[in-house]
Amino acid sequence: MNKIICLFFTFLLIQSIFPYEKQKDGLIFQFKKTNETDLHLLKVQLIADNIVRIVSTPLNSFSNQKSLIIEKSDWNFSKWEEKENDNFVEILTSKLTIKINKENGKVSFFDKTGNLLLNEHANVSKIFTPAEVMGEKTFHIQQIFDSPEDEAFYGLGAHQNGVMNYKGHDVDLWQYNIVDVIPFLVSSKNYGILWDNYSRTKFGDIRDYQSINKVFTLYDAGNPGGLKAEYFTDENFKNLYTTQIESKIEHEHIDVNDPYPTGFNENVKAVRWSGELETNDSGVYKLRLYCSGYTKMWIDDSLIVDSWRQNWLPWTHFYNIETKPGQRHKIKIEWIHSGGYIGLRALSPSELDYKKLLSLYSDVGEQIDYYFIYGQNLDEVISGYRKLTGKVPMMPKWAMGLWQCRERYKTQDELISIVKEFRKRKIPLDNIVQDWFYWKEDQWGSHEFDKDRYPDPERMVKELHEKYHTRIMISVWPKFYVGTKHFDEFKKNGWLYMRNVEVGQKDWVGPGYVSTFYDPYSEGARKLYWNQINKKLFSLGFDAWWLDSTEPDLQSNLSFNEWLLRIGPTALGTSARYLNTYSLMNSKAVYEGQRKTKPNQRVFILTRSAFAGQQKYSAATWSGDVAARWFDLKNQIPAGLNFSLSGIPYWTTDIGGFAVEPRFENPTEKDLDEWRELNTRWFQFGAFCPLFRVHGQYPYREMFNIAPENHPAYQSMLKYDKLRYRLMPYIYSLTGMVTHKDYTIMRALIMDFGYDKNVLNISDQFMFGPSLLINPVTEYKARQRKVYLPAGYGWYDFHTGKFFDGGQTIIANAPYEDLPIFVKEGSIIPFGPEIQYSDEKPANPIRLYIYTGKDASFTLYEDENINYNYEKGLYSTIEFIYKESDKTLTIEKRSGSFPGMLKNRIFEIVYVSKEKPEIIDFQKDPDFKVNYNGKKVIIKLNNN
Repeated sequence: MNKIICLFFTFLLIQSIFPYEKQKDGLIFQFKKTNETDLHLLKVQLIADNIVRIVSTPLNSFSNQKSLIIEKSDWNFSKWEEKENDNFVEILTSKLTIKINKENGKVSFFDKTGNLLLNEHANVSKIFTPAEVMGEKTFHIQQIFDSPEDEAFYGLGAHQNGVMNYKGHDVDLWQYNIVDVIPFLVSSKNYGILWDNYSRTKFGDIRDYQSINKVFTLYDAGNPGGLKAEYFTDENFKNLYTTQIESKIEHEHIDVNDPYPTGFNENVKAVRWSGELETNDSGVYKLRLYCSGYTKMWIDDSLIVDSWRQNWLPWTHFYNIETKPGQRHKIKIEWIHSGGYIGLRALSPSELDYKKLLSLYSDVGEQIDYYFIYGQNLDEVISGYRKLTGKVPMMPKWAMGLWQCRERYKTQDELISIVKEFRKRKIPLDNIVQDWFYWKEDQWGSHEFDKDRYPDPERMVKELHEKYHTRIMISVWPKFYVGTKHFDEFKKNGWLYMRNVEVGQKDWVGPGYVSTFYDPYSEGARKLYWNQINKKLFSLGFDAWWLDSTEPDLQSNLSFNEWLLRIGPTALGTSARYLNTYSLMNSKAVYEGQRKTKPNQRVFILTRSAFAGQQKYSAATWSGDVAARWFDLKNQIPAGLNFSLSGIPYWTTDIGGFAVEPRFENPTEKDLDEWRELNTRWFQFGAFCPLFRVHGQYPYREMFNIAPENHPAYQSMLKYDKLRYRLMPYIYSLTGMVTHKDYTIMRALIMDFGYDKNVLNISDQFMFGPSLLINPVTEYKARQRKVYLPAGYGWYDFHTGKFFDGGQTIIANAPYEDLPIFVKEGSIIPFGPEIQYSDEKPANPIRLYIYTGKDASFTLYEDENINYNYEKGLYSTIEFIYKESDKTLTIEKRSGSFPGMLKNRIFEIVYVSKEKPEIIDFQKDPDFKVNYNGKKVIIKLNNN
């Protein structure tokens, strides 16, 4: 094939000054090369009228490696035409014009009216840098586009630095416990870029952070050479152990670490670094502080970091200093270490102004390969992403209810007793989670329960199902201890990563055991993995899978290069090349295995990592082992919003935070008050995430273990739990929209109000479905907060019914028991009856709250909740349409049916207007009551 292409181009060179080959779905261009790294081949492939694939390479042929995220290769799209002029070749569809510069291969994208959407950078756009990575000759690749200053970027997975709009920021895309990587970004200009590369990828500045002494001149008390480092024997920075001058701070990893003073581990509790930083050039200098333990950092006497992180999971803080040559900036860092890690690195100003660019870079690749997706709005862009990478199956309805979890339930009796207590107290619940270590201590990977603690797990599952109407999710890792039967089964086939075993790395359990992970890039390994967990767990009746540690986090706190060695080589190639896709392949193993084993039971998977395309495997993701702090609560909001904008709709967080500061384990009265309020605010937020899940280390996270029944914390959590279940018709209909219409449940304001430039950077508000504006409270003792009400709509206070005009910022009440919620005018919200679990009884009656002021519509979706019969068309929809002009509500004729469908039902109608504010009250008589039998009904609403 490559020889044929070369011969074809040779013929074209004779016939034409500018050679290109027309194919049924696009064009292939050939450019003359002067240097090894010059662009040689460019492919423009039409996927749909709004989706274009661009592939470019300096080599003589395109890569034949199969994409892991795009399974389809022939899209059969032929509704396009080409035009050629002196400077460009144009490709036209009904929605796009793509222009290719004949001289240099630069590509530009325009909408059908000729408005420029995106164009490659004028000077340098496609960069191929020869490289050798893990012994493989390859290229570092970079694609650069121009970007206007008013453009905003979102997506790229979930990250934990509190950033909503990534314009002007740098994002390092490699999987980490609290980071989820999806190489898909969307623009406020209503397009998206899906970057088909699996290696370490960077958005923005591509340079690695440097030792601080390579970027700054360091001073101690005016003397150049380093910062003063003071080591203390107490946590109050009073009793000095030793002092020295240090030219850098790099204590970041197990295997690569600067030495501490002699006696550090035995004597030192805290360290203070202080001095000054001086620069040689003008511009913006970047600092990256990486730390665990309690850490504070001041720049010019301003406190910019006040952090706590668990020792085994440090995290980063970024700060920019705008400075001039010779200007000095004071710096002070105080660190209470408790055995963890810390490092400070920096970057000098970049030659490229990334605030005016869109740049994507990857460590390993023979070609640049990306998809441009255009839409009238971001929902259409995300729909294009799912067209490429896979649609989202229906999740089981029970997954939309409350999940209770802790790290961890230790016995069968303990787990059952927790569910029993929920039912006794009438706290709605659908799912209990069995976290790790249900096996015997030295048997990780056996997937067998410790019979001393779990004497009859099959009976436990059956009792949960039949007596307590509760589902159970089981934690399964890709990890295997040396000596277990399952380890040996993988090893004999060569399906394990062996370096961890070879170096004898022990984990943290008991005396420590040597382990490793299996290689899911092998089809045989995936099948074996499923067979093992099917035989040992799924056959017992477990309902869902918690696939933990899928970064894969084989050993925390290793340097990046050593970590690469531990997690490969894979069956497909080096770990550097396939770095970010472990979770995708592991999810594939479980999804495909279960669908073959029980074809009509919906798969549900929860993972700690994600990658593009993972949504097609019924995989949801949570934000990892975040800390139980207000800082982390606040960061969950933009993390979840950007994850949702990345095309994967089901996301959740550990309500309350996973890792707990020591002060909360044995709290004073003051600390206990804060602990309860933190959990309450997190719970209120979690009730409006796509998935509603409580989890964390000690203290225990059940609401009755957080506070007594008469405490406002308990009362608020119970209230929002019950509200979630009342909203089940609304929420489950949203899941139907996800599957059938490519909808997104947790919605950054840019999705619905992109015309309002005030929403571009809002990181702490979001829409839950089309109607509810959610405004979490993320500050201790806050009893009000600023809320921006987007322009173009009026807004009703959910709690009072009071109407507010849009396009303004208000100070909203936020009492302990409630977070501010507003309803968009022109909304229809269906509420169901009070229930204790999702399928306790049919959703009848349904109370429809109509928020008037604009036209409104909502489609009620229902099916059998737990199977795949909807794929055969067995589901029903009922559309509600409100017309403001004549104040009528139309309940349309039911469409579709399914076994067990409720054929006759009652709709209770409450309308809300400026003149008729209404609170949510299910005891009050409705304005109208309609007996519905599936036929169209029209109701004239009395607006007097």
